[in-house]
Amino acid sequence: MTATAPEADERLVGQGHVRRLLGRPELGAVVGAAAVFVFFSVVAEPFLQASSLSTVLYASSTIGIMAVPVALLMIGGEFDLSAGVMVTTSALVSSMFSYQMTANVWVGVGVSLLVTLAVGFFNGFMLTRTKLPSFIITLGTFLMLTGLNLGFTKLISGTVSTKTIGDMEGFDSARTLFASHLTIGGVDLQVTILWWLGLVALATWILLRTRAGNWIFAVGGGADAARAVGVPVNKTKIGLYMAVAFCAWISGQHLLMSYDVVQSGEGVGNEFLYIIAAVIGGCLMTGGYGSAIGSAVGAFIFGMTSKGIVYAQWNPDWFKFFLGAMLLLAALLNAWVRKRAEASK
Repeated sequence: MTATAPEADERLVGQGHVRRLLGRPELGAVVGAAAVFVFFSVVAEPFLQASSLSTVLYASSTIGIMAVPVALLMIGGEFDLSAGVMVTTSALVSSMFSYQMTANVWVGVGVSLLVTLAVGFFNGFMLTRTKLPSFIITLGTFLMLTGLNLGFTKLISGTVSTKTIGDMEGFDSARTLFASHLTIGGVDLQVTILWWLGLVALATWILLRTRAGNWIFAVGGGADAARAVGVPVNKTKIGLYMAVAFCAWISGQHLLMSYDVVQSGEGVGNEFLYIIAAVIGGCLMTGGYGSAIGSAVGAFIFGMTSKGIVYAQWNPDWFKFFLGAMLLLAALLNAWVRKRAEASK
């Protein structure tokens, strides 16, 4: 007779599923998103309309595009306080280069990509060479970019905003890629939603299915230990900063192609929204833990809250209060979930 393998105990199988569920970084964010959705569905009748969902998704995508690389950077144990103004820098370079050189808009878009990636490389290179905290490095970059944005815009345009480039060659095709609308099932959706979902899928694949993803978690868990086992710590960190820069370029081109002109002072403070979305999504401030999906859920919570307050006809001045409260609650919930997951091992 052939020996048969003993069947797995259903109770142990159930515990295994629960353990894996509790170990997911985005669990707390998903619970929070469900609570926020139910709350605004009850207090704001227009919230459940298809057009309202489109608006919520658009607001989520504008934060979510940047929250994805910021989450990966935080998993790698670092911060980027220049991410918000880098978006504006990307848009300004693209607009001013195209206008001043009377070139095709796509030339300005390409130059903007190179400049923005150079800023990301600068952040990563300075971090790895000086060993200073990323807070100090990127705070310095934030201040420099803020000054350059305003100074160059006034020097070239004579005002704090760029000149219109909407009538230049290549603008319409660039707008199609970065700021067009799609109609799906009678609902008007911005193309940024597709950019956002695509970046989330790509980042999730990198984190869970590639060697680079293992490097990111290892670097965030402990750079010295990661280096000891052969992880290219410096290259990983520089790559993460350049990923933030690439997504800042995408967001900057959307900003430019949506409004045709750019105000030099825009973007200041948005870096905190990206970090908040990542933290709400389960990323730890200490690094080594988090997910790209969690950052997407965090951005979705931001979108629901910002627009839900409007649909409920509340005073929008309360938005920052709700955002801060969600940040604290998410941090506490994530800490509780992580402790339960560790205790169940």
